Amino acid sequence: MGKNKGARIIITLECLCRNSTNTTKRSSGISRYTTSKNRRNTPDRLQLKKFCSQCNKHTIFKEIK
Repeated sequence: MGKNKGARIIITLECLCRNSTNTTKRSSGISRYTTSKNRRNTPDRLQLKKFCSQCNKHTIFKEIK
């Protein structure tokens, strides 16, 4: 039988600079990270400050659907 899904889920974090047209971009991709969160403890969308290779600086990454 299969395991129970549990409280931890895998989420994708995407940089907020994806919509801005910044001239300091190094490549034409989208900066994304994957991580996991406990949906019982954190039901809201997650926001983390991480390094964006597009902006070449630390920016806020938001959870996407």
